[in-house]
Amino acid sequence: MKTAIIIPARYASSRYPGKPLVKLKLPTGEKKSLIELTWRAAGKVKNVHDIFIATDDTRIANAVRAFGAKVIMTSSHCRNGTERCAEAVENARLDSDLIINFQGDAPLTPPWFVENLIHAMGEDDKSSMATPVVRLDRVTYGHFLQDRKKGLVGGTTAVFGVDKYALYFSKEVIPFVDMEKLSAESDIPVFHHVGVYAYRPNALSSYVEWPIGELEKLEGLEQLRFLENNRLVKCVSVSSRGRVFWELNNPDDVERIEKVLEG
Repeated sequence: MKTAIIIPARYASSRYPGKPLVKLKLPTGEKKSLIELTWRAAGKVKNVHDIFIATDDTRIANAVRAFGAKVIMTSSHCRNGTERCAEAVENARLDSDLIINFQGDAPLTPPWFVENLIHAMGEDDKSSMATPVVRLDRVTYGHFLQDRKKGLVGGTTAVFGVDKYALYFSKEVIPFVDMEKLSAESDIPVFHHVGVYAYRPNALSSYVEWPIGELEKLEGLEQLRFLENNRLVKCVSVSSRGRVFWELNNPDDVERIEKVLEG
């Protein structure tokens, strides 16, 4: 399949304004913007035809061109990354068979997460889209619970059926786990939803025609629009292979990600 990666980036984030241009320190002491580090991470994915950054902000566009990436300008009316990807496909008249939405705040995304998505979509022609999920280890599960206790919105969790089609996504930590009943050797039965999506072009064009549903409004999760319109969303289980995965959701996450980058 001819596959294109689109990295949506906006400046006016309500939770963290200017987030794509936040500088992170590398082990060398050099600093690079979050959007550049994410673009470099996307560049490690195999069998991708092209990579674009979609934005409505000239500050981001100028920074992106400065480090050599391709930009597709979109309107300021896009309400989430999926809508921005859909508009980017239309504006640039992309003819790809598969569109990957690679989140602009996730420079720690391993390339095999996306490669597994591409493979899954090639094997399952019923799914409108696919997204990776990774089982939480105990340390990361603790981070999720700590964030919620602080009133912070951290990572998203996913629950799915035996066929791996999504049942629900939430910013709450679901399902509930009674740790007193879980043995020390047992895996945590909670899956982190990784903010990467693989869409078929017709699913993207349908998405922008649907109204925002009640669940999407409540959770602030764009992928719920697919579930609310009875579209199948494939959850692809991926392994972190010992690598720590964390998105930059809040200012506190900068230090977390820098520590991971130190290796």
